[in-house]
Amino acid sequence: MAKKDIIAIGRVAIDLNSIEINRPMEETESFRKYVGGSPVNISVGAAKLGLDVGIIANVSDDQHGRFAVNYLNKVGVDTSQVAVDKDGHKIGLTFTEIKSPSESSILMYREEVADLYLKPQDVSEDYIKNAENLLISGTALAKSPSREAIIKALQIAKDNNVNVVFELDYRPYSWANEEETSLYYKLVAEQADVVIGTRDEFDMIESFKSLSDKEISSKLFDYSPNLVVVKHGVQGSNAFDKEGNTYEGKAFKANVVKTFGAGDSYAAAFIYALVKGKSVEEALKYGAASAAIVVSSHSSSEAMPSASDIEALIEEQS
Repeated sequence: MAKKDIIAIGRVAIDLNSIEINRPMEETESFRKYVGGSPVNISVGAAKLGLDVGIIANVSDDQHGRFAVNYLNKVGVDTSQVAVDKDGHKIGLTFTEIKSPSESSILMYREEVADLYLKPQDVSEDYIKNAENLLISGTALAKSPSREAIIKALQIAKDNNVNVVFELDYRPYSWANEEETSLYYKLVAEQADVVIGTRDEFDMIESFKSLSDKEISSKLFDYSPNLVVVKHGVQGSNAFDKEGNTYEGKAFKANVVKTFGAGDSYAAAFIYALVKGKSVEEALKYGAASAAIVVSSHSSSEAMPSASDIEALIEEQS
């Protein structure tokens, strides 16, 4: 079998996005259901761009779990390694509030959620070995047994020369305290090949808080990473490679509907560009253009663009 371009591991959730935009959630009565969660969104984005994608996850044994798996199958993400929870854990729910294009928020229900009960025995060595890239989502490190499942996946990837992409994906309500976040983020970041996150997410690693973007990358280059991407929202992003090159990526103009979903769409398109052999400069453009498209839409997963959509926006705003 041909190797998968990317396998993601981590959170599968349900997004309930407010249909009544420009209203506070207290006054909102109608929501639309989507599949969500950072690794899922990245998987869907990569699949829609034409990559061969799989996901390792744990979902609830109920209607929401089946909805998620059915959707992933429909868009071409391999779900053969999605475990179905047999201990009664429910899938996480995320309600989104869209007060204005610049004021969006999310309300998460993540108590005892199924994704954090992914077990080490749910992680197949043969499956990960048959991939070019493993995408690790930081939220999956928040609690055991998901934490150990991630570390097992990381070790398998390292032992088999599978490129590891660490998307920080910090969700404070999943973690016991910031000390744990710093410890496990640093542990995985030092063993990854590519590290992607917002500046605020990198600052969750205690020793990085007072450093510049370049200094953070230099610290990581003492270990396994060869590429570090630090995102600054509408200010663009900075990328650094182990050879000493610095790249500046600019944000694209967008008709913003909501502010969430940008990071996942950015990561999907950025990874896609690298898989296709494009330069880091081009990958930054693909990521930024994809983010602009998704924040201009009501959904995250369903709004993930095609390569032609991304390329058209790049050409239009170049």
